Amino acid sequence: MTHPQWHPSEDGINFHTRKWVKPEDLNANGTLFGGSLLRWIDEEAAIYAIIQLGNYRVVTKLISEINFEASALQGDLIEMGLTATHFGRTSLTMRAVVRNMITRKRILTIERIVFVSVDEDGKPKPHGYTDITYDRDRMPREHPATGSIRLD
Repeated sequence: MTHPQWHPSEDGINFHTRKWVKPEDLNANGTLFGGSLLRWIDEEAAIYAIIQLGNYRVVTKLISEINFEASALQGDLIEMGLTATHFGRTSLTMRAVVRNMITRKRILTIERIVFVSVDEDGKPKPHGYTDITYDRDRMPREHPATGSIRLD
């Protein structure tokens, strides 16, 4: 039996990252601290942008209104999904959804997260892409910290 590599939800989001809500992730109310969740989303979005734009040097430009729809408790398993919605000349806009992995109840949505591809000096750098990839074909072949060491 052949399984596709990705499974979009009803709203077109692919859920690839899962997190286990642990005691250190909770707020004073005993529910998932929003700041922990936003840190996870920003990190996941950066990784997604690196793969989509083919550049290790990406920076968060904008995160639009954040809609917290439900909470999560200690022990819950959550999943985060992102999808590219627009490729600009130097940027990538994406949408994020977080849901409870078991109940499928939405925890959060963010309509726009924008990342910008930058050069060694932190200046916007054109990336040349216009569509989403589901492979690692755009994965950068050299990391800035490794100098001339190829990551092939």
